[in-house]
Amino acid sequence: MPIVIPEDIPAYSELLKENIFVMNNKRAFSQDIRPLEIAILNLMPTKIETETQFMRLLSNSPLQVNVTLINTKTYKSKNTAASHLEKFYKNFDDIKDKHFDGMIITGAPVETMPFEYVKYWNELKSIFDFADSNVTSTIYICWGAQAALYYHYGIEKYELPEKVFGVFAHKRNTLNPEPLFKGIDDTFYIPHSRHTTVKVEDVEKIDDLIVLSKTEETGVSIVKSKDNKKIFLTGHMEYDRNTLKAEYERDLAKNLPIKKPVNYFCDDNCENVDVKWTSTANLFYTNWLNYYVYQVTPFKF
Repeated sequence: MPIVIPEDIPAYSELLKENIFVMNNKRAFSQDIRPLEIAILNLMPTKIETETQFMRLLSNSPLQVNVTLINTKTYKSKNTAASHLEKFYKNFDDIKDKHFDGMIITGAPVETMPFEYVKYWNELKSIFDFADSNVTSTIYICWGAQAALYYHYGIEKYELPEKVFGVFAHKRNTLNPEPLFKGIDDTFYIPHSRHTTVKVEDVEKIDDLIVLSKTEETGVSIVKSKDNKKIFLTGHMEYDRNTLKAEYERDLAKNLPIKKPVNYFCDDNCENVDVKWTSTANLFYTNWLNYYVYQVTPFKF
């Protein structure tokens, strides 16, 4: 089944080129079926690239998905055209009385700041509370995961001596089958790009949380609440082939201290990329939509 998005949003034409089944609103409204309602709070500066990445993943499910894009009201993006935001995005006031089957809250480039210093922190806390009461299941990404772990459970983040940057191997627990990992290999890969981390022992102290994946290099990678309403990813399964490359070249151009992303380039020329995470990402998000959203969400809110 397709993902339902406006025909004139940039992701529509991009996904069509990739032979991904997308549907415009007019055609979707003519079908006698209740689609899943998924909200994406996009806190990334590269909003168009990020919204396209998540729409690509959501489109791989056999379920019809309506996407609502959300941005913050208390902070205006400086990197995305105002016309794009006005046309395709809503703010929290627009959706606070609605219900969603699923929600994705992205990362943000503010990870070294104390949470309370982030300009939209109070608004984000309201959105976290909204997700708890009005959303069936929510995925929190990178800094968004750290912020939610801090807000809901008091788990602190810590600055790393150097950036966790690259594509890292993870292991699934084969003794404890987890629907999120259905069809995913025992060893799977996730891109990471962050300057901070949360400690495994801090997460494991919380009775409500289950650590699904962790590594020495990345620390905690995937965590969920026991009721499946909160899923925390400290990496970026949604990243495109060249996302880490673009970040690497950006930091080099700014003369920032940056090493080549680990386990990412095919050669020393830093030109060709060895993609090894997209099948995992597609299965993970399809499993989330099926087992943690579609199977448990009410037909009518």
